[in-house]
Amino acid sequence: MAGLRFWSRTAAGDWEVRLLRPPGPAPAAPVLPSQYFLGLDLAKESDYSAVALVEGPPRGGDARPHYEVRSLHRWPLGTRYKQVAADVAQFRTQHALGPDAALIMDKTGLGQGVYEELQERWPATSLISVTITGGQEVVTARWGEYHVPKVELIGRLLVVLQNERLKIAPGLKTAPQLEAELQGYQRRVSRAQHEQYGQWHAGQHDDLVMALALAVWYAEAHGYTQQHWW
Repeated sequence: MAGLRFWSRTAAGDWEVRLLRPPGPAPAAPVLPSQYFLGLDLAKESDYSAVALVEGPPRGGDARPHYEVRSLHRWPLGTRYKQVAADVAQFRTQHALGPDAALIMDKTGLGQGVYEELQERWPATSLISVTITGGQEVVTARWGEYHVPKVELIGRLLVVLQNERLKIAPGLKTAPQLEAELQGYQRRVSRAQHEQYGQWHAGQHDDLVMALALAVWYAEAHGYTQQHWW
């Protein structure tokens, strides 16, 4: 509709025809950015190092966010930690991740060296270290440094999967290995009635699962809370 015409009296007392135009379209709502969580599991002994990139919705949306695994990468056996750190920094550039993309890395054992390397390559406010423990409670050593039981990491991941809040982007080459690792996990209950998770058979790998669990744990526990908003 071009507009409505109506008569209006001027200040001099004359009548004139005016055109009332309809309001224009409402301005588009701003597009809020997705949140990204990068989980890094470091090799121990004969295991692989692996990284998982998880995309979450913008903050302020659903209280039970849904996630998508955008990338999964596993380094060849024997890859040096210094090379892993360099590749992770490059990974951020390749995927055009902003400064608030959280990198949650396994600092257990020999992870301190990689952590120090990444401190020079990743924004300090987005670098999170996790020491994986065999306990039952999460301990915050200080901001950005956590001691997290393995049962908490795996448990959070399994809940999100069971609630169908996590999907894997089509075409990921390592998706079959991730599925095999998940199927290889078993749940045990200790004599003290504590849950434990581990592989069915010795020699099975769980690097992809742990990388994904680190990303999902942080997203669920801290990614959409006020304390993450620096």
